[in-house]
Amino acid sequence: MATQLLSEKYREQLDGVLNCYDRIILIGSLHPLCYAKGMTHYLYKHNIRIFDYAQFAQPLSEQIRENAERLAREHGLEIEYIRKKNFRKEDRIQVIEQRGTHPGLVHIFSALEPCDTYQPWHDKQTHHTYLRRDTGKCLHYYFYFIDPELGLCYLRVPTWCPFRLQFYFNGHAWLAAQLCQKGVAFELIDNGFVHIADYGVANQLVEQFNLVQLHRALDGFAQRFCPVIQTLNLSYQWSIYQAEYATDLVFKRQSDLQAFYPHLVETLIHTVKPTDIATFLGQKLHGNYRGEMGTRFNVRRLGMRIKHVMGPVALKLYDKFGLILRLEVTVNDVSFFQQYRQVHHRNGETETKYAPMKKSLYSLRPLAEQLQAATRRYLEFLSAVATPEVGVQRLNRLTETQVEKEHRYKGFNLLAEADAAVLRLLLRGEFAISGLTARAIRALIPEKTRGQISRLLKRLRVHGLLKKVGRRYKYYLTEFGREVATMALKLRELYVIPALAH
Repeated sequence: MATQLLSEKYREQLDGVLNCYDRIILIGSLHPLCYAKGMTHYLYKHNIRIFDYAQFAQPLSEQIRENAERLAREHGLEIEYIRKKNFRKEDRIQVIEQRGTHPGLVHIFSALEPCDTYQPWHDKQTHHTYLRRDTGKCLHYYFYFIDPELGLCYLRVPTWCPFRLQFYFNGHAWLAAQLCQKGVAFELIDNGFVHIADYGVANQLVEQFNLVQLHRALDGFAQRFCPVIQTLNLSYQWSIYQAEYATDLVFKRQSDLQAFYPHLVETLIHTVKPTDIATFLGQKLHGNYRGEMGTRFNVRRLGMRIKHVMGPVALKLYDKFGLILRLEVTVNDVSFFQQYRQVHHRNGETETKYAPMKKSLYSLRPLAEQLQAATRRYLEFLSAVATPEVGVQRLNRLTETQVEKEHRYKGFNLLAEADAAVLRLLLRGEFAISGLTARAIRALIPEKTRGQISRLLKRLRVHGLLKKVGRRYKYYLTEFGREVATMALKLRELYVIPALAH
């Protein structure tokens, strides 16, 4: 029988279920300046000496600074320079948000941070002069603003070539704006919905997310906050840097979630193996895998969290506000996943096959399908994990009298010697491979008649401890039967009898 999902089991206690992107960070690359050969070719094409690279970049840097200062004056803001390490800009923005949620520029931060750059180089052997990749530090501006469609966002703009942009927005903030336009009531706390009047409409809106419209918006942000693209007459290409996808089971009351969540987390810490993590993410764990993999547990402000990691992907579970059971996948490299797509080869040929997913902005849609499938597999695993409520049901099934075709079959007493002897017999090694038969049982329990042996086997089957193989008179222990037999012997031999002996 298929496992009943938690979303089905707690249907009456749930306000609803939502599947939605959470945190999304995109990278804007200015082609062809974003790689050393492209930058070298650009300088040659415009008759600029390679060793004049700094002189070429300096006026562009000043243009970005002047643009930031102009925007600050127009909006009555002061550019806040960050000197501290580990400074959380989001905490500062939450205070500033007292201005209201109307669209517009919220705040501008500036910080001296690492950046990509290039170094002029002359190869004395080949006599070629070119740029090679280098790293350095430059001033970065963080423009925080509220967009009517995307909600609170930021665009990180470096002041040095190749002007690699970073854009952030939150899928839940985007959905909140869409629900407002549709007139659907909701309650949003931080980045989690604790109530939506119509979850069907909300999930449908998520599926209809318009990437073309997002692309146009990104180009508009780039022109506004990074005016050098107009000077250079170039455009940005957008790719996925990091994406988070969440499946939220929103409970009406904290008590309903907390009744099973602590036990669920404790069980997951001990039961989730590396092969399970790979399965959740739709991967196959090979013997030569060398990436990071493991499970971590910690208690955070938002709740207890368990995190499973496989390379650049993390699968997390936590009880947000004690009210939302959130299953979340974080991806730092989308090429981790395979996609059935058209592949272009260098010789000009194309073929359609499974290949690593592209990092393009337009991979957000197929990526969402992959991540939703991952949270679905994880939810199925969680639903199969024994909770106290499930344990009570299974214990009652084992110990209470069961009725089948008007015949009553009494339950098993795990502490009684007669029943313990039967369970001990079932664990014998020779039965594990070849199964057991009525004849084998009679040989081990000669004091019982054929009728008593048949009824004992039937009793074991009715209580779910044995299963019959096809049309043969051969039986095997079920997984439940093995758990019960092992637990019963441990309970008697390791705990009850030694305790009574003292």
